[in-house]
Amino acid sequence: MESKAVLKNLRSAPRKARLVADAVRGKNVSEALNLLRFGIKKEVAEDVAKLIGSAVANLSNSGDANIEIDGFRVKEIRVDDGPVMKRFRPRAKGSAAAILKRTCHISVTLSS
Repeated sequence: MESKAVLKNLRSAPRKARLVADAVRGKNVSEALNLLRFGIKKEVAEDVAKLIGSAVANLSNSGDANIEIDGFRVKEIRVDDGPVMKRFRPRAKGSAAAILKRTCHISVTLSS
């Protein structure tokens, strides 16, 4: 049995989000949630914890009401690039420097 959840257009750089995703890949759901809430001091960890909670909710709404989350693990967690917002900052001699505000898409698959 599998469950999926997707978070799109998260306002965080994909490189930073991949650090958190690599830490929870392959772990049990309860262990991953504890690690995200108490072990990782990154702002993205809160969003990934919400996403895993959403995947658990999708699992419980799929039909079986007596599902234990301890039997499930994070089978796949993928962080892809999202759209990039481009801003410009004035620099010396009338030139400009680009500021790239990156976003990312995170998808999680839980399996038993």
